[in-house]
Amino acid sequence: MKRLLRLCAVALLLVVGAQRADAQHVAIKTNLLYDATGSVNLGTEIALAPRWTLDMSSSFNDWKMYNGREWKHFLTQPEARYWFCNRFAGHFIAMHAHYGRYNMGNIKNGIKFLGTNFEALTDNRFDGWLLGAGVGYGYAVVLSRHFNLEFELGVGYAYMEYDKYRWKTDELLSRHDHHHYFGITKLNIGLSYIF
Repeated sequence: MKRLLRLCAVALLLVVGAQRADAQHVAIKTNLLYDATGSVNLGTEIALAPRWTLDMSSSFNDWKMYNGREWKHFLTQPEARYWFCNRFAGHFIAMHAHYGRYNMGNIKNGIKFLGTNFEALTDNRFDGWLLGAGVGYGYAVVLSRHFNLEFELGVGYAYMEYDKYRWKTDELLSRHDHHHYFGITKLNIGLSYIF
């Protein structure tokens, strides 16, 4: 796993290092939905060709929420985008990968979605990692010369491995359990600043 992550990091650095930072070639962005949950997030997008860009976004949250709820995580999501007109404007399709670590629980909900029972978060805590990939569709609205508003929905797969604990007592219920998640893997309403 570490070898794969190192290989991805080296490949990303080679691609990023080969690019020039000219006008309309680099964007810095934030996902407003992550901001609404109190998660620190930042993304960069780099032009690769007239209709291709590479987006690298990450999100981080390391604090407990009100009432002892936990939503701690680190998530990174590299994504290749193909733009139908000009890059950074209009419609695009995308392929993304994702890797993350999480520690979450005590979140009351009644959601069951595509084979995943989110109700388990009510009385339990899950500490683990995920790895997966997906495809997406999005649209970028040009607000001004330097600002864009992006909308994107991605669907895909994530393999999740975790240790499960009872929330109130922190009793270990299962070790190295796993789950195959199919569903929404990216949801973005983002604000971008383009150089």
